[in-house]
Amino acid sequence: MSAVPRAQTTSPAVVPVAPDDAVANRAVELRKNWLRGRWLRYWQPEDERFWAIAGKRIARKNLVFSIFAEHLGFSIWVLWTILVVNLPNAGIDVTLAEQFWLTAVPNLVGSFLRIPYTFAIARFGGRLWTFMSATLLLLPALAVALVVPSGWLAARAPDTQFWILLACAASAGLGGGNFSSSMANISFFYPDGKKGLPLGLNAAGGNLGVAVTQLVVPLVVVIGVPAAELADPVHEVKLAYAGWMWVPLLVVAALCALLFMDSIADARTDRRSYVQALKEPHTLIMSILYIGTFGSFIGYSFSLPLVIKNTFPEFLAENPFVATYLGGLAFLGALVGSVSRPFGGWLADRLGGARVTLACFLGMGAFTLLAIAGIASRSFALFLGSYLVIFTLSGMGNGSTYRMIPAIFATLGRRHARTSGQSESAVRTEFKRRAAAVIGIAGAVGAFGGFLIQLVFRQASLGVSAAMKQADTVTEKLRIAEANADWAIPALAVFCVGYVVFAAMTWFFYLRRSFAIGRVPSIAAEATV
Repeated sequence: MSAVPRAQTTSPAVVPVAPDDAVANRAVELRKNWLRGRWLRYWQPEDERFWAIAGKRIARKNLVFSIFAEHLGFSIWVLWTILVVNLPNAGIDVTLAEQFWLTAVPNLVGSFLRIPYTFAIARFGGRLWTFMSATLLLLPALAVALVVPSGWLAARAPDTQFWILLACAASAGLGGGNFSSSMANISFFYPDGKKGLPLGLNAAGGNLGVAVTQLVVPLVVVIGVPAAELADPVHEVKLAYAGWMWVPLLVVAALCALLFMDSIADARTDRRSYVQALKEPHTLIMSILYIGTFGSFIGYSFSLPLVIKNTFPEFLAENPFVATYLGGLAFLGALVGSVSRPFGGWLADRLGGARVTLACFLGMGAFTLLAIAGIASRSFALFLGSYLVIFTLSGMGNGSTYRMIPAIFATLGRRHARTSGQSESAVRTEFKRRAAAVIGIAGAVGAFGGFLIQLVFRQASLGVSAAMKQADTVTEKLRIAEANADWAIPALAVFCVGYVVFAAMTWFFYLRRSFAIGRVPSIAAEATV
């Protein structure tokens, strides 16, 4: 990553500035020592001269460091998805149901933190809060480095071990809130007409942290372990490395934020808009739909390593390289889901967000059925291929649902202007603020959907988990796992029904043009969403 953005091809220095041009003169002052972090007492990105002289360069600088910090936030957030599958190798005996708790709790904590993290930018400033939030991530990293592999933990009773592990896993949830604060911060730097691309890059850069963790950590924890041992079902792992590897990166991210990022003095999170947005029924509807898109992405990202390990043990036993070094290929899902998110937004701009969202839900339902068929036929290729498509569609749905929110509230604003007699410009500004608030609310609720997915998987695993707990040897546990390899099918059936419901909601509220319009109006009757 390049820490210093390259200069523009056309240097801002050539923009002519009149002596009495106050805006341009202030921009010139800001451009001096632009790389140094500071409070920006004057920030006017909507002014084209200000943006050309200094705004674009400073905004791009903050975007680079924001992506870096948010990427690490997601990386820490999903760290336990790989740790849990390696706990037995470290001599820590936890049941499958307990392993799902260890991946679900970080998801739950991160979901709850998204709302307060959004307001933190207004309270502390983007520069200081990015520094603080990156520094806080040292806590879960050091917990993994010092507590989890320690002899002190090994000496505790099994029940006590689980609760200590649960507390360490919960601290990883600190990384889940970074998305909201980072997105809110970057939105203040860019003009309204130029927010789409930087916010998309910021989101995708963060989401890629999931794939990076699930690819790199399995490689790191076996450094120094003889290759001959890695073919065994149980082999040595260096769990401490999974914590220590993030410490220098987090220190660099925190220092870069403190030294180079800026805070905008007049950046304010509109609490009134949040209150008004919570009263709007479409806020609830879009939050539910975001459970289906982002909730699927983050929920499957957290749970897929465990699902693969306990659904296809025979495949992993026959392919120790895939099992040990590549984490069962689970990282591929998060990778394609992250990359496809900007494409979903791009496609929604051209076809309409509701149409793309509807297609994504229908496709996710269809490929969930194929994933079930993959389990039933014991075809790992069919299962994984289906899941990669589900991840791709969930990523596209993330982009399309976010695209729907401003369009919906623009329509509601026009409707309000007609009935209230208020000026259209004032109403437009008010409803734009509400749309921004809904994006934050939906982001939190959608992340909570990831917790629900893992909860459903946990409930489905209770039977096989209890049976494996009674087994005395690794061979016996593998035999039980193979005999109960279809345990995940009921959970997938629930998800399939959910996607049908989400698709129906999308059509009913945002695409329906004739059916029962008089009783429950549809946005589609007034605009393309």
